[in-house]
Amino acid sequence: MLVDLLKVLRSGGVHALSDVARELSVSEALVQTMVDELVRLGYLKPAAQACPGSCEACPLASCCALGTMGRLWTLTDAGRRLLQPSDSEG
Repeated sequence: MLVDLLKVLRSGGVHALSDVARELSVSEALVQTMVDELVRLGYLKPAAQACPGSCEACPLASCCALGTMGRLWTLTDAGRRLLQPSDSEG
């Protein structure tokens, strides 16, 4: 299930917790628990702690969740490697 969540997040864009929960057919609380576990395992990390500049100059301003109740996450190198097909699969 954790890999399924990483695959959803790898697709890019901004995902509401409720949308991810619906896509994975689980509760929002379980998605949050899975995100916390993926962070603990080193597969996800916060995308930013705070914006360094103004929102008007930011290319992510239209989809940013900073400053709201949302949080932004990004896959780490370890998370990307986990999702790469192994040599034996291809």
